[in-house]
Amino acid sequence: MRSSLAPGIRLITSFSRDSGYRGFTLFLTFLFYTSYHLSRKPISIVKSELHKNCSTLIRPPNLNGTDNETWCDWAPFDQDNYQTLFGAVDNSFLVAYAIGMFFSGIFGERVPLRYYLTTGMLLSGLFTCLFGLGFYWNIHSIWYYAFVQAMNGLVQTTGWPAVVACVGNWFGKGKRGFIMGVWNSHTSVGNILGSLIAGIFVSSAWGMSFIVPGIIIASTGILCFFFLVEKPEDVDCSPPQHHEDNEKEPLLQNSSSNEEIFSSPGLSNSISSESTEEHTEAISFCRALRIPGVMEFSLCLLFAKLVSYTFLYWLPLYISNVAHFDSKEAGDMSTLFDVGGIVGGVVAGLVSDQTGGRASTCCVMLIVAAPMLFLYNHIGQHSLATTIGMLLVCGALVNGPYALITTAVSADLGTHESLRGNSRALSTVTAIIDGTGSIGAALGPLLAGLISPTGWNNVFFMLITADILACLLLSRLVYKEVRGWCGHSPRQRGFKEI
Repeated sequence: MRSSLAPGIRLITSFSRDSGYRGFTLFLTFLFYTSYHLSRKPISIVKSELHKNCSTLIRPPNLNGTDNETWCDWAPFDQDNYQTLFGAVDNSFLVAYAIGMFFSGIFGERVPLRYYLTTGMLLSGLFTCLFGLGFYWNIHSIWYYAFVQAMNGLVQTTGWPAVVACVGNWFGKGKRGFIMGVWNSHTSVGNILGSLIAGIFVSSAWGMSFIVPGIIIASTGILCFFFLVEKPEDVDCSPPQHHEDNEKEPLLQNSSSNEEIFSSPGLSNSISSESTEEHTEAISFCRALRIPGVMEFSLCLLFAKLVSYTFLYWLPLYISNVAHFDSKEAGDMSTLFDVGGIVGGVVAGLVSDQTGGRASTCCVMLIVAAPMLFLYNHIGQHSLATTIGMLLVCGALVNGPYALITTAVSADLGTHESLRGNSRALSTVTAIIDGTGSIGAALGPLLAGLISPTGWNNVFFMLITADILACLLLSRLVYKEVRGWCGHSPRQRGFKEI
């Protein structure tokens, strides 16, 4: 009898075969992208070892050279322009990542995701290890480290479009925002693990701070090759429902009215002549751009990611300078911003699932974020409690829209009804959106470095301006959603052809 089964077995058997595969795929993709971020993090930890205050250390008596200020630094980062060199290494990765992302989705559509992810993780492991091997090979050329970082940035673009496409294949629109909001915490988990692993070796042999994460991501690449299931149909599971015929949506809908603020007659005419049967040919870059909402959300993410990555690279220094914390305390305090970002991503996903308004959810959070950034700059460092509270709030409001756009919105647009079931379009759409956002990720830290000598107030004015621009870019989509809620057009979650 079933009642005689052990509680654990009853729990296991309560899940259907489809649910088991979906949960397993969600776990695997979470693990994969955690390893991507884990391998990116060591550079921020090792910087303090490549250039540090040597005057406070005891110099070995047998060490050649007479410069007491830089004897413990790693050339070429022992020069006065070490910050510029660190910036060159950072931007080598970010610029290569931004450029490569636009092409990554195109390749991802034409290559099986399992092979694509496996290759990307193996190559990323290789280049991460090569950076660390510079320690053992005694390499002191800035060109070597910049080249390795640039190549790593290129191969790391394989990750995001592929994992989002895979999750989008397994999960429908119904609770996609909430599921992906929770799933998106892999970014913070990877950052935390990367910091801890790099910190173990940084003082003794900083090369291992890269080699160990490199081995980890390469190992997950092997795991991907043996266990990833790209689509439910591959294992005879039921595919998710991407489009709900019995509902109508507020954002993008079928309409012949001349009053519609989004019109795409070329796309509409081309779709009407196609068969409604599922097809799997790769979508072109231009056609992906014509999907309603792709341009708006891509440009919005550019400014949202500009703000987020400026905090990522500059927040510890800001806390150290303004609140007068030491480097370790400032680094620990800055992690609260990521904690708030996890909460913000989950909340944004839940709200957008319930309301059906992805754009409105992002816009409201961006609107509230602007004054919160202003307040944080002016009163956020008055006390420890204020600092903690403001970091959590700002992290939620800044990273919430960023997380929603890069996950649920990308998956929604990649399974847009105008694609008529084209399961291979999701990778390109995700790459376009995240690639545009990565331009902002490269610009934000660069602009902060140029503006910060004039004062931190100017940096925050730049961030607030970017936040407002991100909000304005969604205004037409928000207007469309609000009209739907007011009864001017039928309502539905997700995105449909207009």
